Amino acid sequence: MLDPRVTERRNPRSADIDLASPLAIVDLMNGEDRAVADAVASQRERIARAIELAEEAFRGGHRLFYVGAGTSGRLGVLDASECPPTFGSPPEMVQGIIAGGPVALVRSQEGAEDRPDGARADLTAAGVAAGDFVLGIAASGTTPYVRAALEFARTLGARTGILACSPPAPELVQAVDVAIVPITGPEVVTGSTRLKAGTATKMVLNMVTTGAMVRLGKTYGNLMVDLQATNDKLKDRSERLVMTTTGLARDAARALLADAHGHVKVAITMQKLGLDRASAIARLAEAGGVIRRVVPDAPPPVETA
Repeated sequence: MLDPRVTERRNPRSADIDLASPLAIVDLMNGEDRAVADAVASQRERIARAIELAEEAFRGGHRLFYVGAGTSGRLGVLDASECPPTFGSPPEMVQGIIAGGPVALVRSQEGAEDRPDGARADLTAAGVAAGDFVLGIAASGTTPYVRAALEFARTLGARTGILACSPPAPELVQAVDVAIVPITGPEVVTGSTRLKAGTATKMVLNMVTTGAMVRLGKTYGNLMVDLQATNDKLKDRSERLVMTTTGLARDAARALLADAHGHVKVAITMQKLGLDRASAIARLAEAGGVIRRVVPDAPPPVETA
């Protein structure tokens, strides 16, 4: 019988994949993947709304939670875990919750996605509260764990959203604050949502966190400046960023960063406006952390070969 979930249907273009050569498999999968970006683009306004919801949560001192099972849960945890090293954000700011707990990241926990009580317990343990934004991730749009998590999050006063690659039930779409549904179609291997659905999910999550962090002022142009030098690689990167944006030589940039306690954004503001550290921090706070609202000039143009 035809499954109503798009992600569970058979793909006629891959019906003979078991007889295909390695090159034919590559060409087939690449051809299917080409449509993923268009599916994500169809949800541009809804993704933008999710960025707004995440930014609102962050500016209010709240958090973004991803909730999912299986591949969807792993992708949520992955995106959340990449935020601190990428944006210098505290680990609790973006969190991933996966059905079955941390062990499910490396070993499938069959049946965990079917336990609504587990979702409520996991959100309670994470301290989800009013003002947080909970984005459920369910490729099929039907995962009981995710649906229960979203229902429970709403009772706590959190904002909610669903990211699915097959149309969720109308009542779920109506209940959440935003529904992002890039329809990626049947998978090359039937039901294997780590493929096109997983790629679309990764793209959307990248946009949500990157967009929200940029809105918070993590970048100066497209330069990542809201970072603190905590190891040798980041110290070198910090010095180069200050040199690039201010024209200072390496030694002067290093001294400026020392005065700024290692914060690149603060150092740039100090140099551009002739401020001490405390004054630079105050000016940035008044501008919502967005350096371009404090430092009027744009960063240097991109060098081309």
